Amino acid sequence: MSEQIGHRMWAIAGSNIPLDQTGDEPDFTSHDSLWMLNPNEEDADVEVTIYYSDQEPKGPYPLRVNARRVREVRFNDLIDPAAIPLETDYGAIIRSDTPLVVQITQMDTRQAENTRTNTLAYPVS
Repeated sequence: MSEQIGHRMWAIAGSNIPLDQTGDEPDFTSHDSLWMLNPNEEDADVEVTIYYSDQEPKGPYPLRVNARRVREVRFNDLIDPAAIPLETDYGAIIRSDTPLVVQITQMDTRQAENTRTNTLAYPVS
């Protein structure tokens, strides 16, 4: 493929991971997931920076998405340099050295009738 698909920078304006859940971990843990599609011929080195309403940004969290692959990473699993606190508003900037397509999914398991939402991140550049 000669044409690259995606963008190198993405923004997620806001989210909040609920504390409560109705089932066993890890399947029924309330969580947000970062989905990254790399349809290109090169591996992508990715950095995620987390922004808060009441504290300085945290990161970068380094990730890799192999060429011609998709990768899911739960925001709950981003712990180094600092875990994302539950019940806390946050946003994120995703930077990649190779263009990607980025989506966020949110799983809210506070009630037995689980809710899952999907949102395409905002492509910055």
